[in-house]
Amino acid sequence: MNEGILRLQGISKSYNPGAANAVMVLDGCEMTVKPGEIAALVAPSGAGKSTLLHIAGLLDTPDAGEVLLNGVSMTGKGDPERTVARRRDIGFIYQFHHLLPEFSAAENIILPQLANGAAARAAAERAAHLLETVGLSGRASHRPAELSGGEQQRVAFCRALANGPRLLLADEPTGNLDPGTSETVFAALLALVRETDMAALIATHNLDLARRMDRVLRLNGGRIEPA
Repeated sequence: MNEGILRLQGISKSYNPGAANAVMVLDGCEMTVKPGEIAALVAPSGAGKSTLLHIAGLLDTPDAGEVLLNGVSMTGKGDPERTVARRRDIGFIYQFHHLLPEFSAAENIILPQLANGAAARAAAERAAHLLETVGLSGRASHRPAELSGGEQQRVAFCRALANGPRLLLADEPTGNLDPGTSETVFAALLALVRETDMAALIATHNLDLARRMDRVLRLNGGRIEPA
């Protein structure tokens, strides 16, 4: 797929547009992320990384520009179509895991599959496979409060991959973890992305981790440039 799984063309976004205190966050951003590629997005806090990820993940809309997912423009699509695309094609991982506390690790991975129309048995089997991949088979029945921070984040990775997305978006996924746990979680993330041949865009402050990805992009002055 020459166009890439994710393609951003001329993406601009400002807050309070037209007002005297308008702030331009993104200014004509261009980017393509291809299957099997892991791209790092680095920038100082407040530079617009989260805004860019939210637009790429169809959680927000740009003031100008176009988001293409699997070669299909999402510009002008209604909420129902964007919701289906998010559920089917995009996985999200955040700095904080946001697991449902009343459900087990396995159930947190099963639920998004059921919402996407999967059969209960198939959903349970996929949850078990994903947990095994990240070394958490023995923790499947544990609730989030019974898991360490690194274990919770690995469950969050599995949840993001539950529906077999083509695109993985991660916003500081190891930013709330100690260095040792961060390394474990990043290794699991790397293995899962390689195994599935998805495209991944990962925002991080950790330059050591960023350099281990396929490509490093920097958000500077509202534009994306090679780092």
